[in-house]
Amino acid sequence: MASVEYPLFRKDDVNGFWALFQNNLANFAWLSITMVGMGFPPAIVFGRMIPGAAIAVAAGNFYYANMAKRLAIKEGRTDVTALSYGLSTPVQFIYMVIIAGGALSVTGDHETAWQIAVAACVLGGLIEVLGGFIGRAVRTFLPRAAMLGALAGVALTFIAGELFFKTFAAPIVGSVVLVIIMIGLISRAAMPFKIPSALLAIVLGTVLAYLLGVSDPANVAAAAGDLGIYIPLPTLAAFQGLGLLFGEYSYLLAVIIPISVYNFVETMNNVEAVSALGDDYDVRESQFADGAGTILGALFGGILPTTVYIASVGAKEMNAGRGYSILNGGVFLVAAALGLVGAVSRIIPIEVIAPILVYVGIVMVANAFIKSPHRHAPAVALAMIPYFANYLGTRINRGEIDAFPSGAAILHDISPAIMPLTQGAMFTALLWGAITVFLIDRQYKKASAIGLTMAVMAAFGLMHAPRLQFMGGGLQNEFVIGYLIVAVFCFGFSYLRTPEVTPDRSETVSESGQHPI
Repeated sequence: MASVEYPLFRKDDVNGFWALFQNNLANFAWLSITMVGMGFPPAIVFGRMIPGAAIAVAAGNFYYANMAKRLAIKEGRTDVTALSYGLSTPVQFIYMVIIAGGALSVTGDHETAWQIAVAACVLGGLIEVLGGFIGRAVRTFLPRAAMLGALAGVALTFIAGELFFKTFAAPIVGSVVLVIIMIGLISRAAMPFKIPSALLAIVLGTVLAYLLGVSDPANVAAAAGDLGIYIPLPTLAAFQGLGLLFGEYSYLLAVIIPISVYNFVETMNNVEAVSALGDDYDVRESQFADGAGTILGALFGGILPTTVYIASVGAKEMNAGRGYSILNGGVFLVAAALGLVGAVSRIIPIEVIAPILVYVGIVMVANAFIKSPHRHAPAVALAMIPYFANYLGTRINRGEIDAFPSGAAILHDISPAIMPLTQGAMFTALLWGAITVFLIDRQYKKASAIGLTMAVMAAFGLMHAPRLQFMGGGLQNEFVIGYLIVAVFCFGFSYLRTPEVTPDRSETVSESGQHPI
């Protein structure tokens, strides 16, 4: 095959760059604002977290540009588009709020919480690498409705719900920003002079915040102080945090493991979506690259995993090449090193960012239903519920994992099940979502296997226990027994002759617009 000249940069890379740049910029801004809002010191946020994330994003973008070049040469084509890559948006919020925030609420120490979050990021990267070997089996075992439903539970409570409360801590600012976001991003109406709606919301909301005294003008001076040279440096935080993560904070593994599984499955789905458009990338190599990028970023202090974006499809439609990916990686590396990301996030108040995150949360919830088969809607809804318990447990009980401080007493009066359901909520959500899907589809033996899996996990304390422990007594033991009975019942039910469900009946939409269940 004749060699081809695959260009380093072409004009269509400009549009590809701006699309990917805005996506990653939002993620970096959310990281900065959320972490500073939690009280993490600038030295950790701007000196460690942001540079670490930039290292991961730059390394991955450079790798995927090279991967595109290799594919172009292999197939003798010049129309190959590099995969879009960056911080994993839905997973990011779980790492920031549930893992870093949860560790902070328990330890009360920002340095320790950061170390735990860095260790979690390393573990997440290792699981992403493992996904290259087990990804397809996991996707078969865990239905999409279960994964998306569990994620929607986090989105509804910790993202859309909590940020909705923060939005209306400043009702004038919050209302204006939220309605601009809804008009521009939900109703998709054009803003005056074709100004991007998110940009208009941020600028107008920030101006209002300072005019109304919601934000202190001293923040602007503080932002100037955040500018400087932040050279990414390797850190031992991951190794310090791993000891904590596999010790007294092992309960966080019940969040880290399943959300990392979700992340590598999404990478697999997104790479395959691009392959359908003609760029047939090696899915396993992409999962290895994502995991390696995540681990590399963590070794420089980053706390967020990375992934291939579904925006890769948009970049392909824009006819972008590899230049947009190289440019994106370089820009964020420079911006992080100069403190520009931190300066911008210091100026913009949380009351302005919160409505945008409300939008992100409600879209995640909506997509859980839209992207799942209609007949699986009950599974999505059920999978969301455990994180309502988790929200109550972590907010009212303020992260305490043992029974009966004052917050736990309040929850116990509502239901003694709330705290056990808080513990390992992600596993509970995924597995109850999965068992519901299999029951809907009358795959009773698969439902039985899920029930047995739940019993084993509960027995060892991965669910419904404050820490890893075998049959620790109380409700933990009762959950184990209950799940074993479920497994036996479903297995026995598989041998009963029951009428078959008419195929696709629940996939149709009635004239009233309702999806029958």
